[in-house]
Amino acid sequence: MTTQTLSVPEISCATCKTAIEGALAPLDGVETAVVDIATKQVSVDYDESKIGRPQLVAAIEEQGYQVGNED
Repeated sequence: MTTQTLSVPEISCATCKTAIEGALAPLDGVETAVVDIATKQVSVDYDESKIGRPQLVAAIEEQGYQVGNED
């Protein structure tokens, strides 16, 4: 299991949280996806043999949010 923290500067409310978590949760390999509105970050626990960062980013961007660069 891998944990990835993604910066999403446009997160500002509960609707953002619901949209992003809802987009990530059903993806094959994603164990948990938690949005922190205060820090504007998304923490994702996933099985890297099934899914990777590019797919996580794509799912978030499909909801209309830009993902910041990797730290």
